[in-house]
Amino acid sequence: MTIRNLLLMLAALAATALPAAAQEGVRIVVPSHDIARGQVIADSDLTFATVEGSALMAGTVTGIEAVKNMEARRMLHAGEALRADDVRRPVVVNKGQTVTMLFRAPGVELTAMGRAMSEGGVGDTITVQNPSSFRMISGTISAPGTVIATGPASPFPSRRTARN
Repeated sequence: MTIRNLLLMLAALAATALPAAAQEGVRIVVPSHDIARGQVIADSDLTFATVEGSALMAGTVTGIEAVKNMEARRMLHAGEALRADDVRRPVVVNKGQTVTMLFRAPGVELTAMGRAMSEGGVGDTITVQNPSSFRMISGTISAPGTVIATGPASPFPSRRTARN
C-alpha cells in the first residue's frame, strides 16, 4: 500500500465518521488579541474563526460590521467568540453630566440645560432631568453632551396643582 492510498483511505474514513453538521463550520468574529474593557474596537482588533454549527451560541457575532467602532463592555480574550451584548456604543454622555437638551417643533428650536440620569452613546435614549422644574425628559443622544428631546420620560402626564 502506498502512502497516497493510505491518505485517501484516512480521508474517506474521516468524511464518513463525522456527521454533516460537524463538517460544515460557521464563520464567527473573534478578537485577534485581548481587548480591555472600555476600549473601542477597530478592524485590526478582529479576525474570523470557524466553529461547528451545533456549537454556535445565540447572539454570536458573525460580521465585523456589527462590532466595529463599538466599546468592549468587559475584557474580551483573543480567540473567544464575541456576543452582541459584549459590546456597546462608545459612551459620550455620563450619568450626572450637564447636557444641552434640544426641543424641536416645526419652525422652532429651543435649547435648555439638563442633567443626564444615565450614560449612553450616540443613538441611545436616556432620561434627562430639567434642573429648573425637576421634570424628567426622554431624549436621544445626538452628539457628545447633546440630547434631542423626544418626550416625557414617564408615560403619565405630570399633574399641575393650583397654588393659592
